[in-house]
Amino acid sequence: MRHQIHDLLAPLPGTARQIHSFHFGPQPAKGKIYIQSSLHADEMPGMLVAWHLKQRLAELEAAGRLRSEIVLVPVANPAGLEQVLMDVPLGRYELESGQNFNRWFVDLSEEVGNAIEGQLGDDPQRNLELIRDSLRHALARQTASTQLQSQRLTLQRLACDADMVLDLHCDFEAVAHLYTTPEAWPQVEPLARYIGAQASLLATDSGGQSFDECFTLLWWQLKERFGEHFDIPHGSFSVTVELRGQGDVSHPMASLDSQALIDYLIQFGAIAGEPAPLPDLPYPATPLAGVEPVATPVGGLLVFSALPGQYLEAGQLIAEIIDPISDRVTPVHCTAAGLMYARSLRRMATAGMVIAHVAGAEAYRSGYLLSP
Repeated sequence: MRHQIHDLLAPLPGTARQIHSFHFGPQPAKGKIYIQSSLHADEMPGMLVAWHLKQRLAELEAAGRLRSEIVLVPVANPAGLEQVLMDVPLGRYELESGQNFNRWFVDLSEEVGNAIEGQLGDDPQRNLELIRDSLRHALARQTASTQLQSQRLTLQRLACDADMVLDLHCDFEAVAHLYTTPEAWPQVEPLARYIGAQASLLATDSGGQSFDECFTLLWWQLKERFGEHFDIPHGSFSVTVELRGQGDVSHPMASLDSQALIDYLIQFGAIAGEPAPLPDLPYPATPLAGVEPVATPVGGLLVFSALPGQYLEAGQLIAEIIDPISDRVTPVHCTAAGLMYARSLRRMATAGMVIAHVAGAEAYRSGYLLSP
């Protein structure tokens, strides 16, 4: 194992922070896997999974079973990790800018495309190496003027040349689910099976330039630009893995999730070994554009009648909103059938608040598809 420390731009004297990356596997290696956790710093299940994974990878490395380089970043957001206000962790948004920590990673597709134009050829492997080299150089030329930009650039530089990027998150109250692209789904489906993903949500561009999509979108855009004349491979695929809810932090669950990731990396070929049998897929992949963010029209006490992981019919009751002053009870229903994979932790709802997400089979939304 090789431990690297990456200094972030300090916002003030005496407040320096670092990102720590742990590198496993042979050098040189056949391929690269990048895994990070808790980019939203109030989402802890992935951090515990990463800790378990670090122990397992050290054992596998000692046994000579690692074929690929595997880079692990257990604490992807040291800046957000410190944001605690009156005993409440606030790790989703940077307090200074109000920006979501998992949005607005730098888009270099045009710059990379301009740099490689005229150099592409008939060999897809050479084209892949050319694009990765250009991307590395483009990221190296970027400068950061804030700690947040410095953190984003550090993470992008660590992951930009990986074949696979796994970003470990969680929701509020949820079952295991994941986000990836339709193009990557054939490669990601085994992960969905091993991790027990009860919803798998697909979109090429969900908006917001999130961490996972800053890589897949670059390759997709280059393929759109040059693919008519040159063989441009999908040089990287990314998955946001949602490890249930914020309170689901336990050694038994983390151990199972760590083993699921190991099983997937064996199946992918990054770790030597016999792949474990593939479990059944709990629920088919559906478009992210088919997800219904169920909102309440009024505020009041939020009393759920549906559980995460429950399949709902169109029009089924999800919750009631109770006004304890007027005694008015307002039912909230889903519009279309689908699997409710996540719901709010809050139990006092405000008017217009999204209280649950239901994965429907038919796409009906467009534009920005993510939560704020």
